[in-house]
Amino acid sequence: VRLVELACANAREEAERVSTDYERTNKTLELLGSMLKLENLPRRLESYDISHIAGTDIVASMVVFCDGAPSKKDYKRFKLEDMPDQDDYASMRQVLTRRLRHFAAGDAGFSEKPDALLIDGGVEHAKIAEEVVREFALDIPVYGMVKDDRHRTRALVTADGHEIGISGNQAVFALIGRIQEETHRFAIEYHRQ
Repeated sequence: VRLVELACANAREEAERVSTDYERTNKTLELLGSMLKLENLPRRLESYDISHIAGTDIVASMVVFCDGAPSKKDYKRFKLEDMPDQDDYASMRQVLTRRLRHFAAGDAGFSEKPDALLIDGGVEHAKIAEEVVREFALDIPVYGMVKDDRHRTRALVTADGHEIGISGNQAVFALIGRIQEETHRFAIEYHRQ
């Protein structure tokens, strides 16, 4: 009887922990969606970063977070070719064009539409990304990730320069920070390879 009671207590605690984690993540996504004025919950967030050495060996990463967690099976790497020296904007244009071309064709691994794009960079990077999204006649919100002096994302910025501060909410700040760090890590790892 004591073992059954202990098993029931453990099961109850585990159920509470799991539902609390889910609720916490869902609340964070709801808050992020509200801050960004999105119509739907941002369940699939794609983030992009460019990595190079003085304009050579340019690569890019696409990191995907689904329901607030990394979806590593959806990560993609891009090797950029025929790029002008150290042109981050042209590099970002090429990466997003390739990604959305695969989406338009329904190619495996690219067939899911993101709820929002997070671009490592500021307003100019967001402008380039938004131009590419429009070229494909898609409606995907785009945000640049603006860094502070400690290289942490302190705000998201739209292509028209509207800055949305995230540092005031710890949960959103932590989520965007995790996404930014993972995107950067994945790009650097590929660049080293």
